[in-house]
Amino acid sequence: MQRPLISPLLAASMLLAAGTALAVASGAPAPAFTIADTSGKAVQLGDYKGKYVVLEWVNPECPFVRKHYSSGNMQALQKEFAAREVVWLAINSTNASHSEFKTPRQMSDWMKSQAAAPAATLLDSTSDTGRAYGARTTPHMFVIDPSGKVLYNGAIDDKRSANPADAKTANNYVRAALAEAMSGKPVSVGNTTPYGCSVKY
Repeated sequence: MQRPLISPLLAASMLLAAGTALAVASGAPAPAFTIADTSGKAVQLGDYKGKYVVLEWVNPECPFVRKHYSSGNMQALQKEFAAREVVWLAINSTNASHSEFKTPRQMSDWMKSQAAAPAATLLDSTSDTGRAYGARTTPHMFVIDPSGKVLYNGAIDDKRSANPADAKTANNYVRAALAEAMSGKPVSVGNTTPYGCSVKY
């Protein structure tokens, strides 16, 4: 009996779904990490205990990342929540051996060119932290509460496209999770399937 053929797109979707099952789920402790930022300073997650923290997986080569930066969506979120004392950390887990790897200077220059406003941009060049979180895509977003538990894990929003115009009309899961948590409400959507380019492990 001939086996049914699986399209490359379906295969990729199945692989993505399988990969996201390994991600740190909402309610779980956020894995500790120490990563150097683009200036070489070591940044530890534990430095921010008592604060809300957002982790944003980023890769300048990814069109889905560029969607959120060219539209100004990511920068607006970074600035909005920095004003509320939320710590926003952008993490590039592209392995140092990959062709899309960025040096600290290259990554810093790109973030400046985008007028980005994270508290720090971190280079996870060994990919250890990305693997610890199960980060699968760029972007892949995590929200961590002041006690160190994951409140949200998944996509930045519900418009799964690379079109910058879609960012303006999307339901932003990160904003919603932070708004609920910071007003004392339970987070209604704690896990979604991220979309974007694969993290280049």
